[in-house]
Amino acid sequence: MDYSIESVTLDKLQSDCVVVGIYEKQQLSPAAAALDGLCGGLIGKLLARGDINGKNAETLLINNLPFENINRIVLVGFGERGKLNRKQFRKALAAATKVLKDAKVKQASCALLDVEVAASDAQWLARQIVEVVNDGFYQYTATKQCDDKVALQALTIVCNDANQALAEAGLSQGRAIAQGMALTKQLGDLPGNICTPTYLAEQALALAGEHEKLSCEILEESDMEALGMGAFLSVSRGSRQPAKLICLQYEGSDAHVKPIVLVGKGLTFDAGGISLKPGQGMDEMKYDMCGGASVLGILRAASLMNLKLNIVGLIPSSENLPDGNANKPGDILTSMAGKTIEVLNTDAEGRLILCDTLTYAKKYDPDVVIDMATLTGACIVALGRVPSGLFGNDDKLCDDLVKASETACDWVWRMPIWEEYQEQLKSNFADLANIGGPDGGSITAAVFLSKFAEDYRWAHIDIAGTAWRTGANKGATGRPVALLSQYLINRASA
Repeated sequence: MDYSIESVTLDKLQSDCVVVGIYEKQQLSPAAAALDGLCGGLIGKLLARGDINGKNAETLLINNLPFENINRIVLVGFGERGKLNRKQFRKALAAATKVLKDAKVKQASCALLDVEVAASDAQWLARQIVEVVNDGFYQYTATKQCDDKVALQALTIVCNDANQALAEAGLSQGRAIAQGMALTKQLGDLPGNICTPTYLAEQALALAGEHEKLSCEILEESDMEALGMGAFLSVSRGSRQPAKLICLQYEGSDAHVKPIVLVGKGLTFDAGGISLKPGQGMDEMKYDMCGGASVLGILRAASLMNLKLNIVGLIPSSENLPDGNANKPGDILTSMAGKTIEVLNTDAEGRLILCDTLTYAKKYDPDVVIDMATLTGACIVALGRVPSGLFGNDDKLCDDLVKASETACDWVWRMPIWEEYQEQLKSNFADLANIGGPDGGSITAAVFLSKFAEDYRWAHIDIAGTAWRTGANKGATGRPVALLSQYLINRASA
């Protein structure tokens, strides 16, 4: 889709459809009031008969306008004036996007930079418009014939001269993050018979080929064996697909500047191994690679924004399937760090591929390491599907991620990794067990990972509840691309 900024007064705007705001008690935004004047008071007449009140996310499509430059208007409600927050703005914007989609609008203009959102400027508003609209018009087509093609081809964000520079900056960020999220969703939605570890590696190589500052190296199983990655390699033993460790480097700053290392779990399908998962809903285990897909999306966004940072992306990728050669409960593995691990449940495989990758991350002398993984169903039990779980060994890093999540509206909630939980990972036969029992499952998983991240500042984001939607709207969400992109923007600005 083509996104652009246009500094123009509404009387000179040519548009198939214009989106403007209204507050509760039928208070028009400045742009809506201007349009009402151009249309001979039509909006006021519709308000007088009670067609819309202005509650948050309430919408009204107005056709047959007396003003020939504009064919249609979408009025979208933003609730009580002066009390609009960022989450409510995005909710209303998503509702307006659905109207544009249902009405099959081909070209639209968004005049919402005059909407008053707490602690937000035109840059933030413009960025959210692009992100939310792009998300609303995302369509999976890789393996499906779609008769209902997306109509909207172009969206213009209307601004005035005073806020044009901010709006342009927001548009640039929004475009990059939207493209990163789209890549993440496209990879996540692909089935496991197409999106294999080899396919994911090929996509990483293709992404590196598109950006001058991005390079890619793929470690094969023989390379991992030479490095002593016994935990990682144990997971792929039940699969006919070879495991890959995808290593991407974005060089946007001086060589001496320590990199930010992003690690993403890339299980392209997880049947649980010998500890087989229940059949119901197992198809959704194609989404177990969303952490890895997010790393690719974040690096695409960082490359498009030309951020002045050094970033490393590491994606351990494998399948976890039952086979005569697969991991068995009771097996003892030796990790790259030298720690031995007793496998009590082969379905706790994500931490096995991540722990060796976290050890490998030390070679880059990182400033920080942040991993993201669809790691535990226990995180969904604890937090539902609204925030991602955040764990870490450094308060400053975790605080920075919380702050970025609030700006991006890609929420996280910090969870503890207190030493008391380490008791649950004790084994009679190894240095660590790979599960800690039924209590606090997301926490003990994070505690397990923390034992391999003791040499640097580290954070872990459990996206099991946020990486995809289930039910009738099943599909990848693209989270936490917006969160980590905002974190990187903040770091580059600092």
